[in-house]
Amino acid sequence: MRREPREYRTLDKDLSRVTHTERAVLHSARSFMRLGLGLIFIAATAYVGTGFFADQPALGILAASMAVAAYLAMSIGGNDVANALGPAVAAGAIGMTTGLLSVAVLEVLGAVIAGGGVTATLTEGLVGSTLGEGEATARMMLAALLAAGSWISLATWLGAPVSTTHSVVGAIAGAGMASFGLGAVNWPAMAMIAFGWIVSPLVAGLIAAGLMALLRWLVMDREDRLAAARMWMPVAVALTSAMLAGVAELAWHGTGLAANAVLVLVCALLGWVYTRRRIDRQLRGAGGGRLAVKQLLAVPLAASALVMGFAHGANDTSNVAAPLTIILDSLSAAGGDALRGRLVLLLGGLGIALGVLLFGRRLVHMVGSRITRLNAARALCVSLATAATVLAASLMGLPVSTTHVAVGGVFGVGFYREWRDRRLAASHAPLPDEERRRRHLVRRSYMRMILGAWLVTVPAAAALAAALVWIGGF
Repeated sequence: MRREPREYRTLDKDLSRVTHTERAVLHSARSFMRLGLGLIFIAATAYVGTGFFADQPALGILAASMAVAAYLAMSIGGNDVANALGPAVAAGAIGMTTGLLSVAVLEVLGAVIAGGGVTATLTEGLVGSTLGEGEATARMMLAALLAAGSWISLATWLGAPVSTTHSVVGAIAGAGMASFGLGAVNWPAMAMIAFGWIVSPLVAGLIAAGLMALLRWLVMDREDRLAAARMWMPVAVALTSAMLAGVAELAWHGTGLAANAVLVLVCALLGWVYTRRRIDRQLRGAGGGRLAVKQLLAVPLAASALVMGFAHGANDTSNVAAPLTIILDSLSAAGGDALRGRLVLLLGGLGIALGVLLFGRRLVHMVGSRITRLNAARALCVSLATAATVLAASLMGLPVSTTHVAVGGVFGVGFYREWRDRRLAASHAPLPDEERRRRHLVRRSYMRMILGAWLVTVPAAAALAAALVWIGGF
């Protein structure tokens, strides 16, 4: 056999090294490409925003506000998408790229259709007495945006579980007090917002625990899981579809009660038919074999991810839209109008959607694998409870933290499991105290850390905003 000349073998090795190097460079450049696209969006937002107000004297404030708002929107999208999409992707219910695109679209729809109520609470409700002061109000809101963005970036770097909503509300309150005094903040509205922060995780926990008990009773503990799933999973998707359609129509105020009922019924029927056919195809493909639980829950998990995307866009877009709306109204002689409000919500939704697409992939992988190692059924209960709670808060105009609501759902499922395990073990000999503490399914230390972050975030963001007002001359 004729051997290949040595110089050719050396050349092949060198070419292979060059090829591997090029691939490594392309792989490493992806992160820089995403960062570059994000910077382009920030610059384009600032440029387009100033183009609408070319005759205003405070173009610097407007451009800076647009840039910081765009940064905040992308940060929200990149960080919070994992709460919605992680369980569905890990369960194989939806592909990563398809899931990111679908959630991004529903984030925009949620922002434009149902984001107005929460935005109004953070503008007219929280600091309504400061509106109409012209450039002074705009400077106050710019300080709030800068403070919220800085605090969120610092907390992310430190690994602290803070909320964007808490940060923005605290920053607006702090900047308002520093600029116009204690009377600038509507304290009854602030108390109502804080009450929503306390109640929403508790409500999500109760709903998640109830759903977990119901799912076990109807499907998981049945002798024939396949038959039970074929009966009840289409019902779950039908109710989820009906909830999304009903909330969207109520928030939009486009039609009356009769049309709302028709829309809800049509969407519920479509969801039921699609899920039933999907499960029937899975059963035929299994050929009589057993299907994994996460396969049975695939369509409900995907539906819950989409509803979570809509709910997140409806509630968290206000963190960007509210300060930006106040700034635009303060710098415009014509004041605010409905079209401008929709455009601001669209801008916030687009920023969140871009953050989902550019920076959400890594977090979805991480959070999704961590959740599904626990259980796909529990992830479904947490997702549905979170979506229902956030949608209800959006309808009431209450800004809540989607992440903390999801944490409340996780705690609810964990405490339900602890209660169920104790009930099942009641017939056995009692365990030592050390063993009982070891078998706790909810880490008390993590709960204390979350509560500590809730208590620290609002005053810290408020103090930072006030410092920017006093030191920076805003």
